[in-house]
Amino acid sequence: MARLIDRIRFGRGLVLLICGTYFAVPLAASLWFSVDDNKGGTTFRAYTELLNAPGFTDSLVLSLELAVVTVVVLLLLLVPAVLAARLGAPKLRPVIEIMCSMPLVVPVVALTTGIIGVLRWGPDHLQDTPFFQTIVAIQDPNFPIVLVIAYVLMALPFAYRAIDAGLRGVDVVTLVEAARNCGAGWLRAVFTVVLPNLRSSLLNAAVLTVALVLGEFTTASILGFSPFSVWINSNGKSDGQMSVAVSMLSLLIVWLVLLLMSAVGRGRKAARS
Repeated sequence: MARLIDRIRFGRGLVLLICGTYFAVPLAASLWFSVDDNKGGTTFRAYTELLNAPGFTDSLVLSLELAVVTVVVLLLLLVPAVLAARLGAPKLRPVIEIMCSMPLVVPVVALTTGIIGVLRWGPDHLQDTPFFQTIVAIQDPNFPIVLVIAYVLMALPFAYRAIDAGLRGVDVVTLVEAARNCGAGWLRAVFTVVLPNLRSSLLNAAVLTVALVLGEFTTASILGFSPFSVWINSNGKSDGQMSVAVSMLSLLIVWLVLLLMSAVGRGRKAARS
């Protein structure tokens, strides 16, 4: 038995080593290429020029703002619908699941083409109505709400799976009934009993959404906006080192944001414990 356990541990360690090498070697090679000065030394010219490039801070802040608003809108739409289906209408669960999975069937380019069609149709048919200003407002380059709408649709399947997985591990009906028997109202039961038990699922949904928003390029580029992903593509073509530095910096920023979100979630959980 001890030999079997040792073999399992050795095999697991070997698999982790192979996977770690598979991911670490290309990243290390890319990092070395971005700082190599071709004379046996190192230089951070590519990174300093990139950080000082015009539009870097603005594009990064815009992407972070889009990510935060997308997470808030997505959770406000998805969580009440899923909880209502669990508590009051279990037969609607398959319908919600199909609706939330539909964005996976539609390619991103097709979705963006549909959005462009609507934006072009609006000025021609809504010019004499109050909705015309709405069409104009959602295309504001300082904060394009149309991107939030697109990102909510793209992230819907992933966020739904994360929340649904959490709900499958929690007996929501029993928790709500117990809270109601103790005198709590519906809202208090949901906010003080149900949602704390779904903290990990909500955090996973938020992390997946933020990763999608920070890395999405196609829709923003076609619609003509410049969040961080579009900026790094347009400013990383001057030379080879700059291009690799852009990729490394984008990976680092996304990792830091996701690690920060995970750390905040764990910190709140430990504080409550």
